[in-house]
Amino acid sequence: MTDSPQEAVVTDESDENKARKNGLYGGVSTELAENMKQGWADTERRDLQPIAQAAHTARRRAALSAQFSGELLVIPAGNPKVRSNDTDYPFRPSSDYVYLTGDQSQDAVLVLEPGQDGGHRAVAYLLPRSDYGSGEFWLDYHGELWDGRRNSLTENEQLLGLPCRDVRTLTERLAAATGPIRLLRGYDAAVDAALNDKVTAERDTEFRVALSEMRLVKDDFEIADLRHACQATARGFEDVVRVLGTDTPTLERAIEGTFYMRARIEGNDVGYASVCAAGPHATTLHWVRNDGETRPGELLLIDAGVESRNLYTADVTRTLPVDGRFTPVQRKVYDAVYEAQSAGIAAVGPGAKYRDFHHAAQRVLAEHLAAWGLFGDRSVDEAYELGLHRRWTLAGTGHMIGLDVHDCAKARTELYVDGTLEAGMVLTVEPGLYFQSDDLTVPEELRGIGIRIEDDILVTEEGNENLSGGLPRAADDVEAWMANLRG
Repeated sequence: MTDSPQEAVVTDESDENKARKNGLYGGVSTELAENMKQGWADTERRDLQPIAQAAHTARRRAALSAQFSGELLVIPAGNPKVRSNDTDYPFRPSSDYVYLTGDQSQDAVLVLEPGQDGGHRAVAYLLPRSDYGSGEFWLDYHGELWDGRRNSLTENEQLLGLPCRDVRTLTERLAAATGPIRLLRGYDAAVDAALNDKVTAERDTEFRVALSEMRLVKDDFEIADLRHACQATARGFEDVVRVLGTDTPTLERAIEGTFYMRARIEGNDVGYASVCAAGPHATTLHWVRNDGETRPGELLLIDAGVESRNLYTADVTRTLPVDGRFTPVQRKVYDAVYEAQSAGIAAVGPGAKYRDFHHAAQRVLAEHLAAWGLFGDRSVDEAYELGLHRRWTLAGTGHMIGLDVHDCAKARTELYVDGTLEAGMVLTVEPGLYFQSDDLTVPEELRGIGIRIEDDILVTEEGNENLSGGLPRAADDVEAWMANLRG
């Protein structure tokens, strides 16, 4: 990471974005400053076409406008977050901002200005191109010479299909705002401060809920992007099988890195921290340390998803025999989870209750646990009613998916888990069985086995489509798939 020249000309060292204490240059000469202003070509791009989702984002903004007539609506993209000292995490904008604009710029804000007709005029507030005349493009540590070229406001207007203004004028505009205002809080500290005495927590919570509920049903653009994310994820799983050692250990970090490379090649990133859990690590649902290693004879549970370049993420899990063949005990547990997942997927369709797929899958798991004698003298009905199966199934069977891996999380319960499925909804079905290594209530042969199978399911008018169905699920098919990939 290179040093900036800016500390030589900045006097306010409290501005950490523009100054470093121990820079190597002691000053900027007048000659250098004048030299840097000159000899730069005009790089303005003209006659740009709108981004692929521009028509969709316009329709989404119109739907939001109709819900909040006469109110000023403010949706920030967010600011970069510090990772360490003066280095930031890779920026990822708020999902609501992306959903309504298709833009991924940091520090940007979408504002819907109420009109007299009851509708709104949408304006995107963005950083313009760096100023070459003042030298900001190279003297500011986040100028374009350091961070890369930004779109001009005119270019963004063509791409996004809405007016664009300089975001540095926004806080003054917000300070003068009157009337009812709703804000997506917690993403931009300066915007939050500018509206601090103009908004209420209750109204902003209602706004956040409405934004979340808008995304419950996906449009054609979103479904296509999720389908691509699932296909790329399948290729990432194939990559993992090819590097998985059959007779020597493979580091979990190597598995994580292999999948990450596919995510970066075909998408933006991974949609969440990958779970690459070998052996007993698979009994920890959120095993993201990935600091162990696989061993032949054990299972590898990999829960990972490619996030597309439009930021829609897949969420897929497969549990694989490291050496390519399930042992009899592993297959017994795997087949139970496969049967449960198949029952869950079959319960997904328009008009079904959201909870139906969960109950269908969990009931199958409870029946297997009962058959294995884990409920003692209790019947499967009694054990299921008491939730005793949850000692080994732990989690719910799925969740909505989209721009967030746990999408629409702020939607009202009556519209989500207590709601009814509609065509265009996309959810995961992911039952699992997890027998901890220290669980003395199960036979020793089961201890340390964790198995989950997860797919991304689109609700269609006729029933459902498994968007991640390109990956095998049944035990025999998994073994044949792995053998084929390994040659």
